[in-house]
Amino acid sequence: MATLAAAALATPLLLASASPSAAHRQDPADRAAKDASKLARKLVERSSAQDAYKHLKKFQQIADTTGGNRAAGSLGHDASAAYVYQQLKKYGYDVSYERFEFLYTETQAEKLSVVSPTPRDVVIKAMTYTKSTPVGGVKADLAAVPPDATTGCEAADYASGTFTGKIALIKRGGCTFAVKQAAAAEAGAIGAIIYNNTEGMLSGTLGDAAAGKIPTGGITLAEGEKLAADLAGGPVNVSFEIREFQQTRATNNVIAETRHGNAANTVMLGAHLDSVTAGPGINDNGSGSAGLLEVAEELAKAEKRPANKVRFAWWSAEENGLLGSEHYVANLSNLGKKEIKLYLNFDMIASPNYGQFVYDGDDSDGVGAPAGPTGSAQLERDINEFLDKRGAPHEGTDFTGRSDYGPFIEVGIPSGGTFTGAEGIKTEAQAKKFGGTAGVAYDVNYHAKGDNLSNINMTAFKVNIGVIANAVGTYAHDLSSLRKPVTSVPTGGDAGSGGGLHDGHDHDVTE
Repeated sequence: MATLAAAALATPLLLASASPSAAHRQDPADRAAKDASKLARKLVERSSAQDAYKHLKKFQQIADTTGGNRAAGSLGHDASAAYVYQQLKKYGYDVSYERFEFLYTETQAEKLSVVSPTPRDVVIKAMTYTKSTPVGGVKADLAAVPPDATTGCEAADYASGTFTGKIALIKRGGCTFAVKQAAAAEAGAIGAIIYNNTEGMLSGTLGDAAAGKIPTGGITLAEGEKLAADLAGGPVNVSFEIREFQQTRATNNVIAETRHGNAANTVMLGAHLDSVTAGPGINDNGSGSAGLLEVAEELAKAEKRPANKVRFAWWSAEENGLLGSEHYVANLSNLGKKEIKLYLNFDMIASPNYGQFVYDGDDSDGVGAPAGPTGSAQLERDINEFLDKRGAPHEGTDFTGRSDYGPFIEVGIPSGGTFTGAEGIKTEAQAKKFGGTAGVAYDVNYHAKGDNLSNINMTAFKVNIGVIANAVGTYAHDLSSLRKPVTSVPTGGDAGSGGGLHDGHDHDVTE
């Protein structure tokens, strides 16, 4: 009886003491969302384009003292990778180099001149992995492949004897550049000139050295059509020199991840660190590399124990065909692939005549590649919502597979990211939407010597660093948005807004 009385007296006290803790108990999903929102706001506020610009100055300084570029396999890239590695160590990340071998390429000559009937010079870009002409080039007549949906893709396109000892003029479209030049070689051509089927310079790759059969270069649509018109009036003789140095070299990806966080929910972001050999690559892709480095620093300061592991990557040899990211993904275990819940790519995020492009994860624009792996639509939506809240206009761009998201998509990892345009031409509508100049490339210095510190648009840089910061802050704690349904809405984007031939860029192998 006394025991029951004591119990009766104690029960209200227990309930009273239990009540406050119950009131303060929070649903884990709500807590994750709250932590994510708080960290995202903090990172967006603290991540600065001005601070990231300091990294760009370092990349420029490195290029200036190492032959003018930061290409994979060069001293410039090695020094850039060492700088990024040291900064990340200082911030407290677990950092590692991932070493791999690749075929280093460097253009030694790319010249095309009409000798007759009317002499003139034509700008031409050597295709990566091309065969080389002798020093000084060759002089030969042109022979044009009649344009159709699959120009120069089949043996039947090359009339018997017509191309022997000549240089084939072939329009882009229908098959890879490698297939075109191989078919021309089989028909007896001693070189191939492929002209674009859209505005902008044609800069591409044959895929690998084994594919190269004859010296091959790319020219603009206008120049190609002009040469074809000249040929319709009679023989056209040209001087043609395409030479490329090729050598097996080693290079490093730089991989950094937080010391804490659930590895089973790894959030990954990447940017390629290498430039082309033609210039320092400050927009392409010092901009994405510096943006990631700035946000990584702010994350290290703001959050010591994220719920999810955050991993950053600075890829090498992207300009040689996505080789760094391909090597990384190929060497992931099955478990490693499953642990990566998303991959966001940032390549060229400060183009001087920029457009603000978000990768079309749900294929709502119905252009080019299909939708990305499940979750990609949500990544696109999350970026678009962030940009909308900040009043930043944007449109979609196709998953062309020409940057480092490509290998992740291939193994089913949700992917996304932003891009501000390469050699694609800005339209009148885009000039009204984003500002800048219509009829001019998003980046007139794309893959050129002029891609230096003066080639950065700080407005675009700031917006995209905000995108990175918001994504890192959100997904470091909360992945629930990847499970929320998406209402697909066309954005007006197209394959052209991707710059026509964006990285992997110059690594367009598919027509």
